[in-house]
Amino acid sequence: MSDLSAFSITQRWPARHPERLQLYSWPTPNGVKASIMLEELGLPYEPHAVDIGKNETWGPEFLSLNPNGKIPAIIDPDGPGGKPLALFESGAILVYLAEKTGRLIPADPTARWETIQWVFFQMAAIGPMFGQLGFFHKFAGREYEDKRPLQRYVAESKRLLDVLETRLEGRDWIMGEYSIADISMIGWVRNLITFYEARDLVEFDTLKNVPAWLERALARPAVQRGLNIPAKP
Repeated sequence: MSDLSAFSITQRWPARHPERLQLYSWPTPNGVKASIMLEELGLPYEPHAVDIGKNETWGPEFLSLNPNGKIPAIIDPDGPGGKPLALFESGAILVYLAEKTGRLIPADPTARWETIQWVFFQMAAIGPMFGQLGFFHKFAGREYEDKRPLQRYVAESKRLLDVLETRLEGRDWIMGEYSIADISMIGWVRNLITFYEARDLVEFDTLKNVPAWLERALARPAVQRGLNIPAKP
């Protein structure tokens, strides 16, 4: 039986199945990267709902796992060398799980690094820019009289969608085969046109490849499951 008692987060979210990978998350665009990946891989795991609306990521237990106070985070009881590994940052989790299983990342070194670069592209550009658009379009930022910030993030989000549109020309998936590059972006592109209500703002329906890619991705059973894990109480 795995012993995770050294991780104080388990005092707040006890592990009923400590031999399984532990996921601490919430169904946001970043959170669902980990749950979709785990569902695609079929690894046994135990999800714990960390309610960001109640600021649960800022409690000492969660901060002991991720000092940056953001979901998702994991504990793998069977990490490198058979020792438990705690890990945060959704992109790092994707790469780790892909490397651990040898799946959803190319074996060829060149293609592997190209895949990782697209994950980094999502982390550095897609996530932050789409998130800022959401803030200025739907949330508190919409009350600002100065609309230049919104205009900036709309323009940048459209530019990033065009980057994806070009990349997907002649491809079903970002790397040709479905990979962590796709998983990193599914939740964010979906969120942009649904939860952020920016479909018309970014002229999403003028694109061809990105909408088709999103439809293919959302049709995957593992994606459908992962988008709702952890279940909200």
